[in-house]
Amino acid sequence: MTRPELFVFAKRPAMGAAKTRLSRDIGPVHAQRHYRAMTAQILRNVTDPRWDTTLYVTPKMSVGRVPAWAGFDQRAQPGGSLSPRLAELFSGPPRPVLVIGTDCPQVRANDIAEAIQALKKAPFVFGPASDGGFWLMGAHAPLPTDTFDRIRWSSEHTLSDLEGRIGGHVAKLRMLTDVDDLHGLQVWKRRA
Repeated sequence: MTRPELFVFAKRPAMGAAKTRLSRDIGPVHAQRHYRAMTAQILRNVTDPRWDTTLYVTPKMSVGRVPAWAGFDQRAQPGGSLSPRLAELFSGPPRPVLVIGTDCPQVRANDIAEAIQALKKAPFVFGPASDGGFWLMGAHAPLPTDTFDRIRWSSEHTLSDLEGRIGGHVAKLRMLTDVDDLHGLQVWKRRA
């Protein structure tokens, strides 16, 4: 198997740039502080010599300019919705590709290793999120460019829409809760 690549979607940790729903619940200063802490924790947790880790950064002018991301390979996200962004990542050379965001600080290297193992038996692997989305997606690149069309992103239908588009056998990891709002933050703190 070709060396797997893990892409971590990351937004510039500037005031008001990330965690906007959480910001409405706890204020922009606390939301920014939590975003920085969660992103740092995820990067510590998933960095492992068994796979390559690349930060998939927005906005593009942030590439190489965030001190906390120094030492990580970084690539700019294109504009547009999540559909073209995922299509770009899964269009490269043949290899296992995994993507995660920075919403689930409970993600560990063992989760990534389990996803890579799952791809040896299934064409797709998902880490389902309790809100109907996913915290991890993995597949063997390249995928057809229309794989991510007609998906209701950021809804309770996201994962079911994707499963309907790809069909076939799908492996699933443990369910996690996104820290997008006060409820998610409270769940994470209770479990931590």
